[in-house]
Amino acid sequence: MINSSGSGPSLLAAHGALGTDPAHGPQSTGVGGQGSSSHVNSWHHHLVQRSLVLFSVGVVLALVLNLLQVQRNVTLFPDEVIATIFSSAWWVPPCCGTAAAVVGLLYPCIDSHLGEPHKFKREWASVMRCVAVFVGINHASAKLDFANNVQLSLTLAALSLGLWWTFDRSRSGLGLGITIAFLATLITQLLVYNGVYQYMSPDFLYIRSWLPCIFFSGGVTVGNIGRQLAMGVPEKPHSD
Repeated sequence: MINSSGSGPSLLAAHGALGTDPAHGPQSTGVGGQGSSSHVNSWHHHLVQRSLVLFSVGVVLALVLNLLQVQRNVTLFPDEVIATIFSSAWWVPPCCGTAAAVVGLLYPCIDSHLGEPHKFKREWASVMRCVAVFVGINHASAKLDFANNVQLSLTLAALSLGLWWTFDRSRSGLGLGITIAFLATLITQLLVYNGVYQYMSPDFLYIRSWLPCIFFSGGVTVGNIGRQLAMGVPEKPHSD
């Protein structure tokens, strides 16, 4: 009896030691590791999906808007690089698609980094209206006739700021839009300077003075699409 009662606590202690044995630790850790791995895979899956959607949006907008510019002889490409179907150089759609993917992913990333989630008019109906306004601004740049380019540029600048105020109103959106307009304008000037294509009646360093307004409104529009696509997506996992 004494041995039996004395061995009872020893068995309990041994059982407790077995439960905390490091050899059994990886079992629970493995479950957590599987959950973390699943979270990472889900995040990357959503990232690829959003990138493909944004790339497709950029390609479609490039084909439609560039076709309008070419038909109105605002943008001139050499004859040997024009595609007969879309009246556009072959490299324009993929470049615009890539830029749209980068910008669309960057907007929600900056919002998350700044700790300022964008909550203004977060529904697809608003995003579609923003796209329609952007197309209208681009259409106006090719269709409207003003006495001089300054009046046209000021009008498009006001419309672009109105688009930001109506559909965005965030400091990050304004800052990114200005940055995108500056960089895109600089790249366009380099392309025109090297003879890749040209603009009819350039009035601002080889290009049209209203072009930064188009890039600004385009950045805001694609940014809104990217933000909407990012809704409900799990946050990026952080490594400890």
